[in-house]
Amino acid sequence: MASFKLVSTIMPQGAGRQPYTYKVALGIALLATVVTAALGALPVAIMVAAFAIPIVYILYLYDVNLWEDEPIPVVAAAFVLTGGLAWLFTWLWSDRIGLSTDLAGATSAGPSGRDLLILMLLVPVVSELIRQLGPIYLASRPRYDDLMDGFTFGVVAGVGFACFETLVLHWGWISGGFAGPGSSTGTWISVVLLQGFVKPLIYGSATGLAVAEFSGLGDKYDGFTPRWVFGVLQAMVVNAVFQGGVYLLGFVGGRGSTIGAVLGVVWGLLLLGALIILVRTVLHKGLLEAALESAARGGSNHASGELAFCSRCEMPLLPHSDFCSACGNSVRSVPKSERGVAAVQSSAPAAGFDGTTGETQA
Repeated sequence: MASFKLVSTIMPQGAGRQPYTYKVALGIALLATVVTAALGALPVAIMVAAFAIPIVYILYLYDVNLWEDEPIPVVAAAFVLTGGLAWLFTWLWSDRIGLSTDLAGATSAGPSGRDLLILMLLVPVVSELIRQLGPIYLASRPRYDDLMDGFTFGVVAGVGFACFETLVLHWGWISGGFAGPGSSTGTWISVVLLQGFVKPLIYGSATGLAVAEFSGLGDKYDGFTPRWVFGVLQAMVVNAVFQGGVYLLGFVGGRGSTIGAVLGVVWGLLLLGALIILVRTVLHKGLLEAALESAARGGSNHASGELAFCSRCEMPLLPHSDFCSACGNSVRSVPKSERGVAAVQSSAPAAGFDGTTGETQA
């Protein structure tokens, strides 16, 4: 569980059945991005980098048939809606408000306090709230209230936001045409790798963790609990640390230098590694819940088809269990307030038997 395995983390179902399909797809997209950036074909490099992970992830959702007969409305709500809002918000803060330095590499004497406030306060807070809208709407529907659904919705929203944010921030590269190989090749490659591959995974993982807390374990979704609030704040902090770190490291060696861009990629990978480990611990609980629920509903020979949930960890209970299979809690014990009810029920005559005469009733 505590290992850095990217594909089986963000695509847990498909990775088990076709472990190489998505690795190959992401590898081809990564290679195409690096080659086109190295050749100076910046419009192609940015477009491939922006859409690579969203396209692969959406194809994965169709492949595993995660939401059966409703994939289009689900993807539209979690990806297209988030993407449209991402485009609008990014345009507002990058063009209307504007930074005093260019993220793509303009020279500057040093970091700006105003830029740091925008990148570490305004952008993380508002962008995370935008990414929560579509996934929370979907996770609040009875059909999609499992923890795995909530996490997946969050990943879709995160990669969608990153895709459209990248297009807005680097529209100058897209509209600038073919640049040709040059001294800035290392910077170009680092930027497209960061924006197209590292950033979407950071956004998706952080948002997915927060929405997973909204869905929660057990019957129905948990809603706006303190755990969800903590998850959202955690996502905002991760985004702020990522944005601020990349911005400040960009000044190492001079604004726009290759070494600063490479350090930004390394910084993003470190954050992503920590997020991946955290995501895998949450997914472990979600997959365990799904396995127990499947067994209780008919996946085992003794399943009753009815679900009960542990009062401590909210995991599904296997039929006729004395203890929870997930946390070991005794499921026969009840709170003191419920003992009176249990005592009355246990003292009542069994159905079909007369406790007074000892005769069988019709």
